[in-house]
Amino acid sequence: MRSRLFAGVLLVALCAAAAATQGAEPTYPSRPIRLLIPFPAGGAADLIGRTLGEKLSAQFGQPVVVDNRPGAGGSLATELLAKSQPDGYTLMVGMAGPISISPSVNPHLTYSVARDITPLTRVSETLNVVVVNPSLGVSDVRGFIDWANKHRGRVEYGTSGIGQFDHLAGEYFIRLAGIPMTAVPYKGNGPALVDLVSNQINITFPPYIVAAPFVKTGRLRALAVTTAERQPLLPNLPTVAETVPGFALSNWNGMFAPGKLAPGIAERLHNGIVKALKEPDVVQRFHQNGMEPVASPTRADFTAFVRADTERWARIVRDAHLKFD
Repeated sequence: MRSRLFAGVLLVALCAAAAATQGAEPTYPSRPIRLLIPFPAGGAADLIGRTLGEKLSAQFGQPVVVDNRPGAGGSLATELLAKSQPDGYTLMVGMAGPISISPSVNPHLTYSVARDITPLTRVSETLNVVVVNPSLGVSDVRGFIDWANKHRGRVEYGTSGIGQFDHLAGEYFIRLAGIPMTAVPYKGNGPALVDLVSNQINITFPPYIVAAPFVKTGRLRALAVTTAERQPLLPNLPTVAETVPGFALSNWNGMFAPGKLAPGIAERLHNGIVKALKEPDVVQRFHQNGMEPVASPTRADFTAFVRADTERWARIVRDAHLKFD
């Protein structure tokens, strides 16, 4: 009897230890989940959050409440996430800006991605393109480089703001293509594209969904995508890397939780999001908004991706000798 009692106590202890190691809440989720969006309603991050939030709510049987927290280029919401309890009830749609670019361009950042944030999975690729005015008479990246070399000192590229994806993409292009260009910052992609149409600037690197109305009407010409590989949504557009070896930049979105999230909860969230990304209506909605659904095979894969992307942006900022206050 004593040995049986000891065995029973030992079994309970082992089960408790296993549960503690897994860190999984058996009833998770048992209440609503807050999903932080670093930008205002109506943008790509908001669409991703609301689309995936609906799917997770259906899977988990709990509401997923979208909470738009714009400000500081996405860093405001990211800081809020980093300071939240790591219990699985606060998540965030993150992207390259506040996650992998900000550590190199914001000297006052209050959070550490490696320490304070848990990457769950990549969810999409926002397709950024190289766009010029047709009046330049170029139809590909090689043609633009040749044109720029003939106009050295007079080439300007538009950006949606200092330190943003398209600004640093331009700096990367300058270094790898070997042509000098001057950055002209605007308050968003829209104003930059308007000036590109009127020939006030020569080139931009915007999301395709923003440039598409100008491209489809022939007012602008898309030369290439910025990603490492050609994209199914734009199969006829080559990559910049096909002309400029080594150029590959991803304007991605992903799902994140606070640091030190229990592995069991993190795994359940990863699996749920990946399942949602495969649903036909989700794929269709993403495609309609210029995004390609992309799920990370494992959480470790996504963590490694974020680390490599952060190092890539740090090199771009360092090699361009960019300084930010």
